[in-house]
Amino acid sequence: MNGGRGASARIVVLALLWGSGFLWIKLALTGLSPVHLTLVRCALGALTLLGLAVAARQRLPRDRRTWARLVVAAFFCNALPFALFAVGERTVDSGVAGVMNATTPLWSLLIGVALGTERRLNPARLLGLALGFAGIVVIFAPWQQAGLLSTGALALLGAGLSYAVAFAYMARKLPSDGAPLALSAGQLMTATALTALALPVSSAAPHLTFTAVVAVTILGVFGTGITFYLNYRILTDEGPTAAATVGYLLPVVSVGLGALFLGEPLTPRVVGGMAVVLLAVGLTRWVPQVPQVPANCPASSAGGLATPK
Repeated sequence: MNGGRGASARIVVLALLWGSGFLWIKLALTGLSPVHLTLVRCALGALTLLGLAVAARQRLPRDRRTWARLVVAAFFCNALPFALFAVGERTVDSGVAGVMNATTPLWSLLIGVALGTERRLNPARLLGLALGFAGIVVIFAPWQQAGLLSTGALALLGAGLSYAVAFAYMARKLPSDGAPLALSAGQLMTATALTALALPVSSAAPHLTFTAVVAVTILGVFGTGITFYLNYRILTDEGPTAAATVGYLLPVVSVGLGALFLGEPLTPRVVGGMAVVLLAVGLTRWVPQVPQVPANCPASSAGGLATPK
């Protein structure tokens, strides 16, 4: 009984940390550009995981092949989606960003269908795929002049797609055992270096404020580093089904926090679209066995529907 309560507590804490990430992104953007936010987030997440890896006596990869593969994983799983979420949240509510993060399994299934690698299709999963993108259309309401469809919205959808590409790559190219904390630390270190290359193209200089500094610190240490560790523990102790539960809680948390702390409107369209998207994600997982998503993508719980962010 106590073990069950402990697992439930970890799931709730992980959902709160991951779901609040979109709130921290919105607050960090008050003083940081998307590129600077991504750089600091990756660096703090890497330092956090590196410390945990040292405590667990795990070593960073030593072979060039693994590091070369980490470059691809870091780009699609961290540097690109982190930046896209930051770009998107400049114009789109943090709650909507959390819902878009939950679309990653839909993109994953669509990629599998397009490439012909998805062998476990059934009517329920195909219905889920159609419903999921219908839910996205409901949320963004492109037919309305005041709809949410914008460059920011497309950036959020691109972030979910990027996670899906990352998971497909990582499942095949990165080791699933050994030293996951160290491997993820190396991945975020690589993402930090990749983001640093984009600094010359960032036109906006950082305007540090207390709110922005606190927000990006919490986002990097807890929303990126600690969340991976908690997700890893849940995957190890409870299995992928328990970890997937977080993915369904994450958009609810992000929408709730956005409404509570940022005054974001809880319109029937957004709430209804979120419900449709979550139902669709559940249908796309309608398979005899749920595959375990790579644990070393610490940004997104939709990818841990997997993630996620």
